[in-house]
Amino acid sequence: MLPAVRPGADPTVAALSALPHRGAFGAARPAVLSALALPPAPMPARHGLRPLKAWRYVGVFAEELMLCAASVRVGPARQAFWAVWDRRRGRLWERTVRGRGGVRLEPGRVAVRDGSVTIDLDLAETAGIETVCRTGAAYAWTRKQGGIHAAGHVRLDGVEIAVHGRAIVDDTGAYYARHTAWRWSAGVGTAADGRDVAWNLVSGVNDPAQGSERTVWIDGEPREVGPVSVAADLSAVDGLRFTAEAVRARTENLIAVRSIYRAPFGTFAGQLPGGPELATGLGVMEEHEAWW
Repeated sequence: MLPAVRPGADPTVAALSALPHRGAFGAARPAVLSALALPPAPMPARHGLRPLKAWRYVGVFAEELMLCAASVRVGPARQAFWAVWDRRRGRLWERTVRGRGGVRLEPGRVAVRDGSVTIDLDLAETAGIETVCRTGAAYAWTRKQGGIHAAGHVRLDGVEIAVHGRAIVDDTGAYYARHTAWRWSAGVGTAADGRDVAWNLVSGVNDPAQGSERTVWIDGEPREVGPVSVAADLSAVDGLRFTAEAVRARTENLIAVRSIYRAPFGTFAGQLPGGPELATGLGVMEEHEAWW
């Protein structure tokens, strides 16, 4: 039940009191949330003193390779990154740049042009699951799509690789606190009984006991799972075990914005939290600490 709203009360305060919210993106939201700027409408550059932190991240996982690409905004600053883990040749390609660089993330498409690396992928996007959660006196919106089909080509130093995999898409717009830290896991796979699975699991942000972004997709159907514990060494999420194959890591100090992260690609085994036992699993783990 949503809290009662006193006549004349600040509608933003009432909306924040009604959180968390979880539902399909594009479906009707509780009327009280109309006081918050939420996608597809633009989100303001600031909420009080907190600048907007926003990004689109796409991770694609296949037997031949795993890759990610992202476009990030923190206040007025822009950053983009991409990485490709060529599993057959055992080589990690990656780059992080200020501004947009050669990364273009559009609805249904990933395109990267950076030196001898090109990525051209089509995504079979869906509505996805959105959540709106409190973060102190502000709020965070995120939409996750899990296990959607991705197909296209990647060219690495003249070698073209056809890609047919499945993807995780993370769209986020949030007014997180100056110091924010989280651990996260996302991936795709096949359950022991043959069903397709995907997951998005997090600890540290957007993780209330109910109404969180934590989701396991089984044959495309999303279900929320309970709170999870992510190992400090990123070796497991509850009973889901992780083996790293290639590690992306970066420490950045731009005075106003600082961040430290580790984000390995790898394989998963064991049982999904709130879900089935895995037969196969590919994906990422991440530990991120930011001052922004």
